[in-house]
Amino acid sequence: MSAHIATPDAADDQPGRHGFTGQGLILALDQGTTSTRAMLFDGAMQVIATDQQEFPQHFPASGLVEHDAEDLWRTSVATMKGALATAGVDAGALAAIGITNQRETTVVWDRETGRAIHPAIVWQDRRTARICGELKRDGHEQLVRDRSGLLLDPYFSATKIGWILDKVEGARAAAAAGRLAFGTVDSFLIWRMTGGRVHATDATNASRTMLYDIHKGTWCPELCAVFGVPMSMLPDVRDSAGDFGETLPDLLGRPVPIRGVAGDQQAATTGQACFRPGMVKATYGTGCFALLVTGRQSVRSRNRLLTTVALQLNGRRSYALEGSIFVAGAAVQWLRDGLGLISTSAESEQLAAAADPAQSVYLVPAFTGLGAPHWDADARGAMFGLTRATGPREIARAVLDSVAYQTRDLVEAMRGDWEGTDFGETVLRVDGGMVASDWLMQRLADMLATPVDRPKLRETTAMGAAYLAGLAAGVYPDPEVFADGWALDRRFEPAMAEAERERLYGGWQDAVRRTLTRT
Repeated sequence: MSAHIATPDAADDQPGRHGFTGQGLILALDQGTTSTRAMLFDGAMQVIATDQQEFPQHFPASGLVEHDAEDLWRTSVATMKGALATAGVDAGALAAIGITNQRETTVVWDRETGRAIHPAIVWQDRRTARICGELKRDGHEQLVRDRSGLLLDPYFSATKIGWILDKVEGARAAAAAGRLAFGTVDSFLIWRMTGGRVHATDATNASRTMLYDIHKGTWCPELCAVFGVPMSMLPDVRDSAGDFGETLPDLLGRPVPIRGVAGDQQAATTGQACFRPGMVKATYGTGCFALLVTGRQSVRSRNRLLTTVALQLNGRRSYALEGSIFVAGAAVQWLRDGLGLISTSAESEQLAAAADPAQSVYLVPAFTGLGAPHWDADARGAMFGLTRATGPREIARAVLDSVAYQTRDLVEAMRGDWEGTDFGETVLRVDGGMVASDWLMQRLADMLATPVDRPKLRETTAMGAAYLAGLAAGVYPDPEVFADGWALDRRFEPAMAEAERERLYGGWQDAVRRTLTRT
């Protein structure tokens, strides 16, 4: 590891390019909600190879979302090998591996076999909504907020663990006997990669479980008691850039150090070089996740946002306020797979651009409930403003507009939470698959009335994981130098008249009010 890792507060955010001089290749494994991707970065943080595989999604009933943990493992190994093969190199060329993962998704496995005792319960899953409601009525939400920075919601891992222990025969007894392990996906992959030698996670993933005291930096016994989770199941919590063991020799051909781990949204925040307090990034994938970095200060939200760990380096935590939107790109997939209105995601932009401007159609995509700032697990999707003239174009525009409106909901909440940020001067850095749409990015700038910056490398989640691993391995420089290498592709400036912006947003707010099951 490099002798010194700068704290995350002091980095420069000026776009530009900076030549890195590190030696060795870094393999970033990005295990996402619908696919797994491996990207190979050189010493200058340029992508030299990539490999990606989708895997099945399982929906046992309405509101339930599962993955086969073996699919997560299988695609992780296959894509890592695929990226190396594409580049024409072997594992001997690697300085380190960095892992980033879908957060909150819960895996409980047998320590002896390494196999999950139940399908992984995905972050989108709402099966524990009733349990969360009972815990709220019993007065536990204050403790959850105070210790974890989170809200009592099925989104997070804790109630998922308890559900698995209660539903799988013999699981509670096995957990009490120390035979079961819990982890978010990063922990499960690390366990498998190291042959069970390392059971660990990083502070960013731990902060999404509802079991971690983000202020003390330790697992919280009181929260574990509330959720019925034996502390013996929990992984060791480490820095985001640190030692997570090394892979088994036969996995990639020779042992490779695992040196970086971060949840996908924190990895994207790192990849966007958002280190300085007041910087904001939003990632648009299956859902949308916006983080406002608050540095060493953990800000408690008054507007139902989450307080979370943004990064931990050298044992020092940097915090963020986060807003989570459950459905963003998933709504475009619904247009394609559910309604059959488009055959490719790119067609949604073409349809939206041709929509009738006189029609005000709103989609509230609460397919699995509403996230921040509403947190209504029972809400379901609804569409408003339909007329006989409404067609595929207007529906496509409503889908894309819903992403911009939900982002504004988050930004408005952030503005109210942290007085240290002047959002009139803030630039939103964006990444993820949806940012390829110029139409959507312009709509986003118009709705927020703030500039939107799209980077040249849009897969910033993988870049963040690679950077953390390379930082720990001594391949990449400290954060302030990394930030100087951030490169702008295009800035989208707001162009919509204020009156039109407020008219459209007012219609959205009315649609959401009609959708909520609680106020």
